Amino acid sequence: MKLTRKLVLAKAKASDLDSVKKLNCWGCNLTDISIFSQIPNITVLTLSVNSISSLAPLADCLSLCELYLRRNMIPSLSELSHLRPLTRLRVLWFAENPCCGTESRQYRLTVLRCLPCLQRLDNQVVTEDEMALAMMEGDVVTMPPNNAPNQLSTNGLPEAETENDPLNYNMEETNKIREGLGMKPLSRDKFSSLSSPSTKETKLSMKKRHTLDAVLLLLNDLDEEELGFVHTATQNRLQTYTLDPETLKDSLQSQKTTDIQH
Repeated sequence: MKLTRKLVLAKAKASDLDSVKKLNCWGCNLTDISIFSQIPNITVLTLSVNSISSLAPLADCLSLCELYLRRNMIPSLSELSHLRPLTRLRVLWFAENPCCGTESRQYRLTVLRCLPCLQRLDNQVVTEDEMALAMMEGDVVTMPPNNAPNQLSTNGLPEAETENDPLNYNMEETNKIREGLGMKPLSRDKFSSLSSPSTKETKLSMKKRHTLDAVLLLLNDLDEEELGFVHTATQNRLQTYTLDPETLKDSLQSQKTTDIQH
């Protein structure tokens, strides 16, 4: 069944598509939701218990904050790539789709790595530790092949190649984090040299880089007081690299004494 303009307006009790903010289409046997390319201002959308297989029409719903897609027919986690532009999305219920598989832990980490702004997934709160782990162990989600346009990208490579290239998405994730912190983005050549895990040492370096990415990403969610704690912890950590062993020992002993007094 195709979701039509008439049905949307009737359910939302709205006069036009631009004014639709919340919509509940639970259990409507929907297969075609292309109408959402014309509903840019929706914030809360319930599409659970339908037969939806593609999320492409949701890519332009930039105001979406809550999305409920439980028990549909989503065939691959690659469909989540269509939700990447939805930077306001905080709540997603995606369980019981064919693509979720039986490895619930890996599924969850993969979704969180693809959509790092989520605060609740499948009715469970996302913790900071879980998000950091997702950045290291979650699988990279790439655009579905049939959605990749045959064009040249800015780096001179066919868009179809870069959209399905895990390196491209790793670079995109990293550069978004760096941009948010006022840091210069890494070029593809530079990133490629850092992302070729051919040796044990390089794999360890990759793991550290993913840890750094996760830490930088989580900084965006901290308030002034919490950032102060991070600043103090960072300074203390840096001292272990700048102090000689004896001075470090005295410093740690002094800190221990201070902690006891307080």
